[in-house]
Amino acid sequence: MSEIDYSLSPLGVLHSPIKSREGAPKQGYEGAPDAWLEVYAAFAEGLEGIAVGQDIILITWLHQSHRDVLKVHPRGNTNIPLSGVFATRSPDRPNPLGLHRVRVLEVAGHRLKVGPIEALDGTPVVDIKPVLQKSVDA
Repeated sequence: MSEIDYSLSPLGVLHSPIKSREGAPKQGYEGAPDAWLEVYAAFAEGLEGIAVGQDIILITWLHQSHRDVLKVHPRGNTNIPLSGVFATRSPDRPNPLGLHRVRVLEVAGHRLKVGPIEALDGTPVVDIKPVLQKSVDA
């Protein structure tokens, strides 16, 4: 049986006005700015079909996270008891994947302006997925 490769490679990077974790909102809807997603040329063809006004999900690698954390105070509030990271949205976790639902605001070649998004400048993007609309049976 062959060994499975679990490695991830970024397909692009976010260019955001948020430069530090201290300056980042906890969630996108809490005052996060818009940002530009630069998709690397090798993956640009995969953007075909993405349109302004569409909601998409960005999966990011939270590159400044601590990977040895298993318990946190939710939302960084020490008045709240410790909780396992898998019960929270903490960026500190063994595999620091971020999940961000954003709206496409502009498409410029292999760049997408998206927002709002709470990710830091330089955050690698490892995947883009459409938000599926629930269909209603007639």
